[in-house]
Amino acid sequence: MEQWEQVNAVQNMQDYIQQHLYEPITLTELSRKAGYSPFHSAKLFKEHIGKAPFEYIRTLRLTQAALKLRDERVKVLDVAMDFVFDSHEGFTRAFSKEFGITPYKYSKNPPPIKLFMPTPIRDQFLFHQRGGTSMERRCKSITPSTVFVQVVERPARKLILRRGRTAKDYFEYCEEVGCDIWGLLCSIKEALYEPIGMWLPDQYRSPSTSLYAQGVEVPANYIGDLPEGLEIIDLPPCKMMVFQGPPFEEDDFFETIMGISELIDHYQPQIYGYRWADEDAPRFQLEPQGYRGYIEGRPIRQT
Repeated sequence: MEQWEQVNAVQNMQDYIQQHLYEPITLTELSRKAGYSPFHSAKLFKEHIGKAPFEYIRTLRLTQAALKLRDERVKVLDVAMDFVFDSHEGFTRAFSKEFGITPYKYSKNPPPIKLFMPTPIRDQFLFHQRGGTSMERRCKSITPSTVFVQVVERPARKLILRRGRTAKDYFEYCEEVGCDIWGLLCSIKEALYEPIGMWLPDQYRSPSTSLYAQGVEVPANYIGDLPEGLEIIDLPPCKMMVFQGPPFEEDDFFETIMGISELIDHYQPQIYGYRWADEDAPRFQLEPQGYRGYIEGRPIRQT
C-alpha cells in the first residue's frame, strides 16, 4: 500500500506538470500535490521517474517546444517565452544541448530527434507489477458488439523501424530496446500516421532479429535522415482490418489489450469477403490510450 501511495504522489506531480507546462512551477506546488514535504517529494520523483522534477520539466518543455517549431510557423523567441525560458539565448543553449541542433536550424529543416515522451508512472507501475501475468488474463467485457471494425487502405509506403533481438511482444521489446525509441519515432515530421508497435511477417524480418518491433510509416518517396540504429524498408499497398475497443480505465490496461487481441485471433473475416493476409504487412498496435480504446490492425485480402 505504501508503494502505491508513493506512485500516486508522483503521478499527481506528473499530472500537475502537464497541466501547468506553460506556467512557472515551484517545488512547493508539486509537494502540495504529492502530499509530502518538498524534499521528500523531489526524492520520490527522482526515484520513480529517473529525473529530478525540474530536469523533467525542462526536458518536457523542450520536447513540446520542438514539436511547435516543427509543426507551426513561429518565432524561436515566442516559443522560448511560451515555455517559460528567460531568454532567447537560454532557450537556444538548452535546446542545442538537448537535441544537438539549434532551434532556428531545427525549425527550418527538422531532422528526427529524441523527443522526451514520458510514460505515466501508474502505467509503469502496473507494467512491472502485472506485466508478467497479464498475458494469461482476459478481459471478459470485450465482445464483438463492443468493438468497432473497419477496413482501411494503406498506400505503398516505407517503414522506419527499430528491431529488437528476440522480442515477441511489447513487454519483451521494452526490456531489450527500452522506451525512448518512441520519442524519436514521434519526431519524424513526414510520418503518415502515428508510431506503431508491430509483429513482423517473416519476409520483413532479418536473421536473428525480433518478431516484435516499433516504427513509423512514411511516404514511399521519403528521403529524410535515418537515425542511427533504425532502418527503412518498403511496404506495398495493402488492406488492413482495424479493430478499436471501447474506452478503458488504467487498471484495465492489460486485460483490455489482451481481450481485443484474442477477439481478433478468433474473428472470421470470411463473413465479409476477406481472409487474413499476415504475409502482406505487419500486424500493428497503436499506443493504448484509455479515452479512445485500444486499437490494433491486421492485414487482409479480398477472397
